Amino acid sequence: MPSAIAERLRKAPVRPVLTPHPGEFARLTGEEVERVESDRIDAAVRAATRFGACVVLKGARSIVADPEGTSAVCAHGNPGMATAGAGDVLTGITAAVLARRSGGGSTGDRARLAVLLHAVAGDLAARRTGQAALVASDIANDGLPRVFRRWRR
Repeated sequence: MPSAIAERLRKAPVRPVLTPHPGEFARLTGEEVERVESDRIDAAVRAATRFGACVVLKGARSIVADPEGTSAVCAHGNPGMATAGAGDVLTGITAAVLARRSGGGSTGDRARLAVLLHAVAGDLAARRTGQAALVASDIANDGLPRVFRRWRR
């Protein structure tokens, strides 16, 4: 990523949240995919620090890192979520969680919540469809409402 774009991210009026998969992450940072995958936590923390953004490195056990050096590994999710549009569902959930004014929490806290909601929704949807048949709309239209119904109990 050109340094001018990185500088614009660092100067954003609100902390950005970036949600790349490893290939996008490699293009974003200029690192080789193999290096990213060899230490996903460190790669996400480096990028978060470099860009002044929360970085969600998607994949098996998605990583969420913020510029302060906090990182988290999501223990939920499944291989069926590696499907077209699933990242768009994550982006929508992230935008919704960030837009809510109630509940407090930092951008990093909210990004971690969004990743968890997305992953659990994907797990619940996969229980109905199976991982091989999972599509993004199953996560958004089946899994996510089930997450919120369970949360209210």
